[in-house]
Amino acid sequence: MSEPTKPAEVNATDGLLRWMLTYLRPYRPRVAVLSVLLVSEIILGALQPWPLAIVIDYVLTPAALGGKAFPSAVQPWITALTHDNRFTLLIAVVVAGVVLQVVNQFVSAYGTQVQVDTGQRMVYDLRGKLFAHLTALGLHHHITTSTADAVYRVDVDAYAIENLVMSGLFPLATSTIALTVMFGVLLRMNVTIALLSLTVVPFMYLCLRYYTKTLVNREERVKEFEAKLMGRLYETFGAMKLVKSFAREPFELQRYATTGVTTMNARIKLTWQQSIFSVVVSTITILGTALVVIVGGRFVMSGRLTIGELTVVISYLAAVYGPLSAIAHTTGQLQGALAGTKRVRAMFALIPETVEAPGAIDATDIKGDIRVEDVGFTYPNGTRVLHDISFAAKPGEVIALVGLTGAGKTTLVSLIPRFFDATVGRVTIDGVDVRQYRIRSLREKIAIVLQEPVLFAGTIADNLRYGRLDATDAEIEQAARAAHAHDFIARLPKGYQTEIAQAGGGLSGGERQRLSVARAILKNAPILILDEPTSSLDSISEEIVFSALRQLRAGRTTIVIAHRLSTVRDADRILVLDGGEIAAQGRHEELLTSSQLYRRMCARLSVGKSLDDPESVDELIEAAKR
Repeated sequence: MSEPTKPAEVNATDGLLRWMLTYLRPYRPRVAVLSVLLVSEIILGALQPWPLAIVIDYVLTPAALGGKAFPSAVQPWITALTHDNRFTLLIAVVVAGVVLQVVNQFVSAYGTQVQVDTGQRMVYDLRGKLFAHLTALGLHHHITTSTADAVYRVDVDAYAIENLVMSGLFPLATSTIALTVMFGVLLRMNVTIALLSLTVVPFMYLCLRYYTKTLVNREERVKEFEAKLMGRLYETFGAMKLVKSFAREPFELQRYATTGVTTMNARIKLTWQQSIFSVVVSTITILGTALVVIVGGRFVMSGRLTIGELTVVISYLAAVYGPLSAIAHTTGQLQGALAGTKRVRAMFALIPETVEAPGAIDATDIKGDIRVEDVGFTYPNGTRVLHDISFAAKPGEVIALVGLTGAGKTTLVSLIPRFFDATVGRVTIDGVDVRQYRIRSLREKIAIVLQEPVLFAGTIADNLRYGRLDATDAEIEQAARAAHAHDFIARLPKGYQTEIAQAGGGLSGGERQRLSVARAILKNAPILILDEPTSSLDSISEEIVFSALRQLRAGRTTIVIAHRLSTVRDADRILVLDGGEIAAQGRHEELLTSSQLYRRMCARLSVGKSLDDPESVDELIEAAKR
């Protein structure tokens, strides 16, 4: 087992765009349609100023006052349409302008719909891939990483693909094409004004270069703060029982407020910088427009331009500066998208801790013959937990693991379902190294009952069916009866369809644990792992759960982590772990006479006496014999 490989710090734009564009491949037909719509919108936008210019220069202004005549190639068409009636011509041109604008609005609306639809689908798909990748990461990652950070990446950072592609690259490309088209028309109309309009470009470039250096880092920092704020919420609500038992509501509110103020100030500071950036860009374009209007007005006064042509120039100028400004603003927004994209790629760069071997096989027909052969395990940080562990467990046997805290019991058990992989030695099931089995297939053959039962929000039937998703209602009830859970379920208002809160709120500890046992019974796996499932129960609840567990253990290979004497009395073999190795093994009665460590643990956990007193040892031995 190796720790998830954490990617080296990558430059925010180093291959990031190319990596993100790979998510566009399934949407190429939609992207093609969107591209056609955007180009059509640009062309329609380029035509929009001309009806007004025609009205001014060709309809409203008489020839004596400098009005213009239609080209000879067009004049016969105009005459046939209007019979040289200027008012009819006015109506025709205005109607054409209205139709042009309405069509442009429809094209724009449909383009927006396609853009939003495609963007949302991309976000949904990316969220699915992120969720699948996160669930594929090993337990070590989930133990050492904040749950809130993972939720933030799936819920918020997944929007990076839409922000980058649909709200970033497409507007950027559209603005660049529009800039080229409008500038080409301006250049054809008047070279001086066209070149004059470009005076803003150097200033715009300097502005972009200055601001984009800092925006991406600030965006990423704000996202980290927001993830921490979400983490504070998860932590508080997840420990609400503790918070209330210590009356620490004001303290938690203060902690949340402190984190919230830091996040708020970072967001406000970022927004202020973006606002200043927007003001600077707008000021540059306003000054450029003013300069062109002055020069254009001078050309009208000297007869080098008509009023209609000046109107077109000003409209095109807005069309030139609009894209320039959009490029500037979009570049600013892209920094936020790049920050989110960087976080998403960093998550995908994490390699699952447990990797399937090439040619892995299914564990379909395993019986549960477990052998642990000279196993050692060392955590990625260098901490050695297990060494030279060897034992065997056959179907029908119960193997109990006991030891002081930190002896390596949970780590040893975790090697069987491959939550971790042995660093040295191997674990086999039916003679096959567990690393040769497909992970999901292997875990389908292992049922685990945890010390703290885990239940989901939903019905009791849904929670039990989690053990086997295709189980029928009759099979669910049968499993519940075997776990001694049917009677209390039947007393609930809606029986098996009773909704329970997350973590099984409203049920007692014994009831929750019996549901957990029923779920394991329903799974009907040949290997059973019990992580001291009765340690937190009272004696009556413990006896009920134990009765259910005895039925569950029948014919299965059972490995149980034990902290109570009652758990290990009837085990076929008890392994006493100390310092990551097996210090002693045998049945309960044997170990009471042969292992001082075992006697000491039994006395403290079950009798409550010090084993420095010889009478305590005698009591335990006599109790074992009885």
